[in-house]
Amino acid sequence: QVQLVESGGGLVQAGGSLRLSCAASGRTTSYYAMGWFRQAPGKEREFVGAIRWDGGNTYYADSVKGRFTISRDNAKNTMYLQMNSLKAEDTAVYYCAAAVGGYTRVVIAAEYDHWGQGTQVTVSS
Repeated sequence: QVQLVESGGGLVQAGGSLRLSCAASGRTTSYYAMGWFRQAPGKEREFVGAIRWDGGNTYYADSVKGRFTISRDNAKNTMYLQMNSLKAEDTAVYYCAAAVGGYTRVVIAAEYDHWGQGTQVTVSS
C-alpha cells in the first residue's frame, strides 16, 4: 500500500526558504513520477513541479522556476522541494503525489494515483 507523508511546512517571512519532504512507502519502484501541487484558499489545486523517478528529469511551473528545486533520494524513498525566495503568493497547502505505472502528464493532478495529506506553507509579507 502506497503512503505519502509530507513534512517541513511552516511560517516563513518573504524572501526566506523552506524545504518540504515527502516520504514514500510501498512499491516505489513502480513509480513513474512524483509531483508537488499546492492549493491556496479559494483556488484550485495547481502544479508546482515534478520529478521522474527513474531518470530524475524535473519539471516546474513557471511561477516557481528558478526559485524551487525538486530532488529525490531513492535510497530513502523521499522527494524534496527546496523553496527559496518565497513570496506571499506561495502561501498554500502543499501536497505531494505519486504516479504509478506508465506515461503520466505530470502537470495534471488527476493523473496521479496517490496523494499525501498536505502541509501548510505560510509566507508573511
